[in-house]
Amino acid sequence: MREHAPAARHGSPEEPTASDAAAIPVITDPVGVMLDVLNLDSGAARTTEDIFTGVSQPMPTGRIFGGQVLAQAIIAADRTTDDDRVPHSMHGYFLRPGDASTGLTLAVDRIHDGRSFSTRRTQAYQHGVPIFSMISSFEREDPGLEHQTPAPEGVLSPEEALERSGASRLHPLSRRLLDDSPIEVVHADGAIYDRVPGAHVPRQDVWMRTRRGIGDDPALHRAVLAYMSDLTIQESVLRAHGVAWSQPGLKVASLDHAMWWHRRARVDEWLLYAQESPSARGGRGLATGRIFTREGELIATVAQEIMVRVPDADGSGVSAG
Repeated sequence: MREHAPAARHGSPEEPTASDAAAIPVITDPVGVMLDVLNLDSGAARTTEDIFTGVSQPMPTGRIFGGQVLAQAIIAADRTTDDDRVPHSMHGYFLRPGDASTGLTLAVDRIHDGRSFSTRRTQAYQHGVPIFSMISSFEREDPGLEHQTPAPEGVLSPEEALERSGASRLHPLSRRLLDDSPIEVVHADGAIYDRVPGAHVPRQDVWMRTRRGIGDDPALHRAVLAYMSDLTIQESVLRAHGVAWSQPGLKVASLDHAMWWHRRARVDEWLLYAQESPSARGGRGLATGRIFTREGELIATVAQEIMVRVPDADGSGVSAG
C-alpha cells in the first residue's frame, strides 16, 4: 500500500507542515533528477534473478512516489529481455510505503521467454522487505488488427487550460511538490488542490509532459510514461465526491496499478490523460485512464484502485463511496 502525499494537504501532527517547505532543497533540474533515478545500476546476476539498484527521488513527504517505482521496475525488467521486445502490459501491487531517503533494490525473475512474448516478475525491496511487486509482459511487435477508441472531444487545449487556471491558492508544501516535479501537469477541468471547481463528476481530463526534452530512447519514454501514469489518476474518485486534496485528514493510498502500452509516443510532448472512476465503495475507489497524443492517438490505458478515507464532521474517519 503506497500512501499519497496530496498536492494540497495541510499539516497535522503526523503530516508535513508549511515549515517543511522552506527546508526542502531547491531542485533546479527536476527532469535531470528523474533521469538519474531511472538510471539503474546492474548488480551481480544470481541463478534465478537479475539484481538492479537505484536511488530514490527526494520527496518532502518522505514517501517514495509510486510512479518512480513503476518506472524503475519496468526499466529493470526491460533490461533482461531481448532488444526486439517491448513492454505491453504490467500489473503491480504496492505492498508497503517506500522511504524516499534511501535507495532500493529490484530483483527480476525471468519467468518465461517464448517466440513472441516474455514474462518478468519484478520485486522492489527496501530494508530487506518488498515494497512493490509487479508482473510485466513484453512482446515482439508484429503487424495485426488495429483500432482504437477516439479521444474525448471538446477538451480545452493545454494553452487554454493554463490561461483559464490563473494563480491557484496552494499550501506552500503543495507548491514545492508541483514546482519540483519533472512533469508539467495542466487540468483541463480545473485542479482540485484547494477546492473542487464545477460539477462533482467522476471524470477529468489532464494534460501532461516532461518539463524538457529527454532524448530519443523509446525505452526511456515508455518508462517515463509509466511514471506519469501514477499522477492525478486518483483524482477522478475525489472529484466525484467534491473532495479536494486540501481537506484536513484526507488519507489516500494506492493499492495496485495496471498499465497497457498500445503505441509509441514522446512524453516530452503534450499528452492528454482522460480519467474516470466507475465505482467507489467500502473505502476503495477504482480509477481508469486513457492516454492520448495531442493528435488523438491512443497510446496507453491505465487502471488503479485506491484506499480513500475522508473524515466526517466530528473528525472520525469515514470512507468515500
